[in-house]
Amino acid sequence: MLFVGGLIFALLCVFGSFAASGGALAPLIASMPFELLTILGSGLGIFVMANTKDSLKQVPSYIKLVLKGARYGKEDYMQLLNLLFRLMKLSRSKDSTELEQHYENPEDSEIFKSVPTVLNDVRTRDFICDYLRLIGMGVERDDAYLLDAAMERELKKNLSEDLHIAHCLQSLADALPALGIVAAVLGVIKTMASISKPPAVLGEMIAGAMVGTFLGVLMAYGIFAPLSAKMQELVKKDARYQDIVKTVLVAFVQGQSPEVCAEIGRKDIPEDIMPEFSELDSMLSEIKN
Repeated sequence: MLFVGGLIFALLCVFGSFAASGGALAPLIASMPFELLTILGSGLGIFVMANTKDSLKQVPSYIKLVLKGARYGKEDYMQLLNLLFRLMKLSRSKDSTELEQHYENPEDSEIFKSVPTVLNDVRTRDFICDYLRLIGMGVERDDAYLLDAAMERELKKNLSEDLHIAHCLQSLADALPALGIVAAVLGVIKTMASISKPPAVLGEMIAGAMVGTFLGVLMAYGIFAPLSAKMQELVKKDARYQDIVKTVLVAFVQGQSPEVCAEIGRKDIPEDIMPEFSELDSMLSEIKN
């Protein structure tokens, strides 16, 4: 909710200072609906033109992300390490056919069922299962760099796709000042067509035309650019969740013990929600017992 709070504060400062300095809000309010229709209507049309139907369907979920914050918290990362640790322990202690049952049918796996946050996260679940399957096909320790490169390429592709809406919003923010000028020019044309009217009327019409430029710049740098920046920050932060899977599985293929792999994964968790070593050690001890 920090985004909403910051937005309200910014708008109060802009309009409050204008009113406090003696500015008349009446012409501003009177012109605003028509100028907003011109600017936001054309902006929405441009946004739709630049995206596919599938991309547009994702917009509400990204707005929700900005309003609610990062999807994954400390407990989500702990449960992910829990799942990976149990799968690695099973791989070391049992034959490969038993592990295969878990990554081939995760919906029926008791290990996956014990961590519903991962089981219900289709992308992360499939990411884990796909690379466990690849490891089961015979990836050796000397081939760990190949596994690392393959996982890195997929994660880079996923991040690029996830950032698409944020980049489109930034492009829209870049276009809004120009759309504000379009609205202002239309207002000037309307004023010039009424040049025979009294100066007081023409003054109000010119003031209304300038509202378009004002709104275009305000929405660009005061709303949509911060919205894009916040969205990019949160998308990149959530992308670290699957990065943990890569870090842990590559370390496992390199021959590290499940405990060491889990600790390496812990160190890759974002600093503000990274659990302490003692917390991870306590969880792993409970699993082993």
